[in-house]
Order: sequence, then structure tokens, then C-alpha cells
Amino acid sequence: MRRREFITLVSGASVAWPLAVRSQQPAMPVIGFLSGGAASENNSRLSAFHNGLNKAGYIEGRNVAIIYRWANNEYEHLPALAADLVSNHPTIITAVDGISARAAKATTDTIPIVFDVAVDPVKVGLVPSLAHPGGNLTGTANLGGDLEQKKLDVLRELLPASSKIGVLLNPTNPNLYQSTLRDTQSAAIALGQQLYFVGASTEPKLNAAFVELDEHRVSGLSIGLDVFFTAHSAQLAALALQHRMPTIYQYREFAIAGGLMSYGASLAEAYRMVGTYVARILGGGKPADLPVQEITKVELFINLKTAKTLGLTFPLSLLARADEVIE
Repeated sequence: MRRREFITLVSGASVAWPLAVRSQQPAMPVIGFLSGGAASENNSRLSAFHNGLNKAGYIEGRNVAIIYRWANNEYEHLPALAADLVSNHPTIITAVDGISARAAKATTDTIPIVFDVAVDPVKVGLVPSLAHPGGNLTGTANLGGDLEQKKLDVLRELLPASSKIGVLLNPTNPNLYQSTLRDTQSAAIALGQQLYFVGASTEPKLNAAFVELDEHRVSGLSIGLDVFFTAHSAQLAALALQHRMPTIYQYREFAIAGGLMSYGASLAEAYRMVGTYVARILGGGKPADLPVQEITKVELFINLKTAKTLGLTFPLSLLARADEVIE
């Protein structure tokens, strides 16, 4: 064999060998992330989700890829967005609200799905059992509907003479709308409280809703849980202050944005747990074997600055129960 031919043969082999090794390396897993909200409104919750992944050693762009799909509060786009995610053949799908979880479930029964929902996932048909989900779905549930009576209790404790309490709901989120309506009506009957329901699903309709509440002379407002309302916490807080409406919502973000009170589970903790579950499944776990985790800890946040602007004095019993008082 001539020397030049030998060098060519060896150098060719040195190139082919690494290529063959690389071809045998496993592909980077892909997470499909589906939300009814908007990216710009979810920075802190996304950080918590990544924290859950990072603690298990998964770093976006290094050893895991994430494809994001956001409905931007236009829920009718979720089925198409879920189908688009599935067409990209992700390793796993994360659906971070009830309406996204239902869209994902309707699109695939093979790709693992990890959800976070504020309703009972058994009642809405996501899983047959919390302890034994059995199929390709599992996740976390903060069971927000169970808090509707407690939210009314807190509002009544602040406003004992209230004759009528308003309840703001999003009619474009049918399952959550119906469950919140049912839970709130049951709570009102138990408390002997008159309610007035008003709906909104866009920013202009939020403004119109507060005008309607003024016209019906409601004494206070409980905001029903919804991705759209969570994303518009600052606008809701500003409208409540503008209309001098004592208002309670479920998440801390509302009180931080200037809302009077929030009472509910921690969204950051929920997203962190979702990230942890995604990591477990990427590591070989099966959704069917991972029980749905209930977030049972609730937090009460009170904004005293807003209370002062509204001319309200909180009873000591409420202040003593608060997890944080914003002054």
C-alpha cells in the first residue's frame, strides 16, 4: 500500500469514527409546554418550573429542549396548539392550567402529560383517581374551587354588613366557570349571602364588569380563578381601587399588584412541583404510577396600603392569620 493511500485511509477512519459514536448518542429530550396564558405574564412561574427541572439536573438548552406554545388568553386556539406540539413529537407535554390539560389530553393518549389544575382532575375527567392516575396524565391540583367558601368567609369577616357580594367569572373557560359557579353558589347558601355574578374574558369587558358591579351596588368582590384573571392581576387591582371595591383573589400576585387580599395556594410551588414531576418522567418514571399531588397549603396576603386607600380597617383576627401583610 502506498504511503499516500495509507494516510487517506487512516484520516478517513478518524472522521467516520466520531460520527458513528455521535449517531449512537441519545437525542436530547423535548418538553412541550402548553399554556392558555401569555409568556410575558408568566416569568416568575416559569422560573419556578425551571427550578424544579434544574434540581433534578435538567437545564434548558444543555440537556433538555423546551417548545413553548401560548394561547395568549384566547382559549379557542388551545386544541390547535396542542396538535402542533404533538406533531413535534415531544418526549413529554406540560399543561399548566385546566383548559390546556384538557386540550392536551384530547390530542394524545400516548405522550406523557404533566398538568397543574385548580379543579378536581377526577371530576373534570383528566384522571380516574388522584392516587392512581393510570393513564398518560398526572400532575398537581390546588383544588381552588374548595376555597370559594373560604374566600367569601374572609370577605364577609372584613365586610360583616355586606348585603351583596359580586363574583367575577370567565365564561369562555366552561368547566372552570361551571365548577366555580357551583362552588360559590353553595358557599353563598351556607353563609346566607346574596351574590351577583358578572362575566369577563377581555380587557374591555373587565372595565365593563366593574361598571356593572357598581350599578348593582355590590359591597365587595370575589374573583373566580382563571388564567386570564391571573395574567391581569395588575389591571384588576387598579380597577378595584378605582371603583373602591374591596376585592379578594386567589393568588399572591394580586395582592402584590395592589389588590386588597389574596387567599389560596402558591402558584410558584405548583409550577415547581410540575417541573419536578416532568424530571421524574424524563428519568424513566411513568405518569400512571405517579399520584396527583394536592397542594393543600393556602396563604392569606393582605395589602394594608390598599385598605387605607379604601378606608377599611382589618379586624385583628384576619391580620393574625395573614401569611404576609403588605404595608
